[in-house]
Amino acid sequence: MTIILTNDDGIDAPGIKALAEAVNGKDVIIAAPKHHQSGCGHQVTTTRPINLKRRSDVEYAIAGTPADCIRIALTQICQDAKFVLSGINAGGNLGVDAYISGTVAAVREAAMHGIPGIAISHYRKAKLNFDWELAAKLTAEVLAELLHLPLEPGYFWNVNLPHLQPGEPKPEMVFCQPCTKPLPLKFHIDGDDFYYVGEYGKRERTPGSDVDVCFSGNIAVTQLRV
Repeated sequence: MTIILTNDDGIDAPGIKALAEAVNGKDVIIAAPKHHQSGCGHQVTTTRPINLKRRSDVEYAIAGTPADCIRIALTQICQDAKFVLSGINAGGNLGVDAYISGTVAAVREAAMHGIPGIAISHYRKAKLNFDWELAAKLTAEVLAELLHLPLEPGYFWNVNLPHLQPGEPKPEMVFCQPCTKPLPLKFHIDGDDFYYVGEYGKRERTPGSDVDVCFSGNIAVTQLRV
């Protein structure tokens, strides 16, 4: 089974290297953005060329969005791909983030073409550093289960890893519903310029939702659809 790996943080980001480590031993093609594309949502490129650089037999840097990468990968690079994995994103993609996230858009694009996929993100507490080795280990455990669960056409998985501190218990994988509460809106204003100030950790936690599960230290798994 050939699996396409992509992300929205860029092909050289540590998260996609951790994802590749998590799927070690499987047949993979890496088709990821050449540059950072975080927060681009499901944007696609239609008015300019999309440059592709082949780095190796299995690695392609694409000067486009995550959705562009999947479009090109499925039609030009690997027409018999069976699965798409996107991530590991440096930051959470919980609840309504799915509409903003390029990470999630990649697997949504795949689902539009009948290919199942999993978006994997890593919630970040404050500005603490990521433990990518642990993230790869947790992702491998998640994939061991989700890769074998059936998905109806048009559906895909969205997974969010918690940010664990040393000594905290091993997280459980919890299937839950996405939170529908909006992100807190706050702007720093400088003259006519408005700068969005993210206060991710202050968002509402609907009990039992993916936000609540992940903020509580567990792995939130939601099933989304096109």
